[in-house]
Amino acid sequence: MSLIIFLVVGLIAGVLASYLMGRKNDLLTNLLIGVVGAVVGGLLGGLIGINASNIIGQIIIATAGAVLCIWLWQRMR
Repeated sequence: MSLIIFLVVGLIAGVLASYLMGRKNDLLTNLLIGVVGAVVGGLLGGLIGINASNIIGQIIIATAGAVLCIWLWQRMR
């Protein structure tokens, strides 16, 4: 996956995760949350055997990872 597509998927996932978790974040924060969520979601998905080959699947996995990261961050604070 190219870097531009990875960043776009991360941004979309960050915005979706922030919306699902009821948070108001700026664009850069959403991008960071989405990129971290894409990495976490990809790693966890790979461990349990989920492989997203299309863009929609990648957005779903990245969003799930971002929601998990936001939830963990809220619990740690």
